[in-house]
Amino acid sequence: MKGYIQVYTGDGKGKTTAALGLALRAYGAGLNVYIAQFVKGMKYSELDSLKVLSKHVTLKQYGRNCFISRNPDQEDIRAAQDALKEVRDIMLSGQYQVIILDEVNIATYYRLITVEDLIELMLDKPEDTELVITGRNADPRVIEIADLVTEMKEVKHYYQNGVQARDGIEK
Repeated sequence: MKGYIQVYTGDGKGKTTAALGLALRAYGAGLNVYIAQFVKGMKYSELDSLKVLSKHVTLKQYGRNCFISRNPDQEDIRAAQDALKEVRDIMLSGQYQVIILDEVNIATYYRLITVEDLIELMLDKPEDTELVITGRNADPRVIEIADLVTEMKEVKHYYQNGVQARDGIEK
């Protein structure tokens, strides 16, 4: 099966959720999925859910115990750069048919990794691998190379009314 490059970006909710839905569908078809969560190191409900699917789905967090909402430090940069190198090796191993780089656009936006390094990984993608890239602020060059781009647009969100992220829904 030919693999494509998908990008889920935009300011609206649902980028990671869409990628996880794709992972679930891939699992159902017997495909092996690797999910690399960039800049995420906190507990999210999908960590527990995906343990059940661990025969075909692997999830690894490469961030620290916080989400980047500040100026990154050297530890953040090193973690993201090491993650990209590890993911490249995993992608080229042929063990996984679907590779999800969750929030990697945030990693490029905050200059934890360069857009050029992400593009190099995209261009080195094996023909039979599906590559999914998520996160707001996707670089125009990433969008140009991708085969499918979906922009999540926030129209209305209960966050504006003070609702915090809820277990099982937003986290």
